[in-house]
Amino acid sequence: MQRDPQMLALTTALAAPFEPREVKFKPQMVKNNRCLAMAYIDARLIQDRLDEVLGVENWEDVYKILPDGSVMCRLRCKLGERWITKTDVGSPSEQPDMGDRLKAAFSDALKRAAVKYGIGRYLYRLPAQWVEYDPVKKQIVQPPQLPAFAIPKAKPQASAKPAPSGFVATEPKKEPARPDVSKVDVPAVTKTQAPKAETPKVEAPKQEPQKADAPKAANLPSNGQELHRRLREYDAKLAAQKLCPVGALLAHVTQEGVKAGYTANMSDWTGPAIQFAVDTVRKFDQAARQGGPEPRTAA
Repeated sequence: MQRDPQMLALTTALAAPFEPREVKFKPQMVKNNRCLAMAYIDARLIQDRLDEVLGVENWEDVYKILPDGSVMCRLRCKLGERWITKTDVGSPSEQPDMGDRLKAAFSDALKRAAVKYGIGRYLYRLPAQWVEYDPVKKQIVQPPQLPAFAIPKAKPQASAKPAPSGFVATEPKKEPARPDVSKVDVPAVTKTQAPKAETPKVEAPKQEPQKADAPKAANLPSNGQELHRRLREYDAKLAAQKLCPVGALLAHVTQEGVKAGYTANMSDWTGPAIQFAVDTVRKFDQAARQGGPEPRTAA
């Protein structure tokens, strides 16, 4: 059975690897000046990924403190037209302060629930690595290198193409050039010839209005945050016109970007990635307005 393209796009974008600089390591087991490094990510990265892929309005989390001090998280997300809930439990840390221990349990619960949507699940497949450890500072000296599957693909170059109106600002149309009436010859008037009451009519040469120039780079979103904001606004515009479901455009662009080698966190997109997003929006917009099927995000 073929999977729903929109659902596949969302789950693929959620499960995409994070940038290596965002992945942290902590010692899981220490032996003298060596330790077993365990990879992890901050809870804020998970929140950013949910915001980026689903939108802030399309996910919610509820927590319950259990009698043993652990915390249960119910993470509810809207994938396409369906709301799906995943639940897991986080453990408190060994910190001396009770508030810090409880805070760690909340974060751990969110991470574990998010893994069930694929967020950061690839970290569990990383090979075990022993690295240098400083027992005095109690920290890893040099974090291990991530394997190829845990690194986002390289970002390809993209050629500039016009974007749909409303998503990227375009320059105003230029007015047709007007003829210089002062250079038009008028018949001379002699003494025996009275001037005519009417002056000769001068017809301006017909000139086609110049088309608006293609949007310049300065009109593109200046960074990934602005790209995401404009994309969500345009997504809402298309949805209001009944051209696509809410969130379909955002999910499509994100998944196409992941397939092209960009990170799933659109806030990090720059330069060629922003142009790539504009090109993808243009194709999506054209397909939607022609009344055909929305661009498929999976074969």
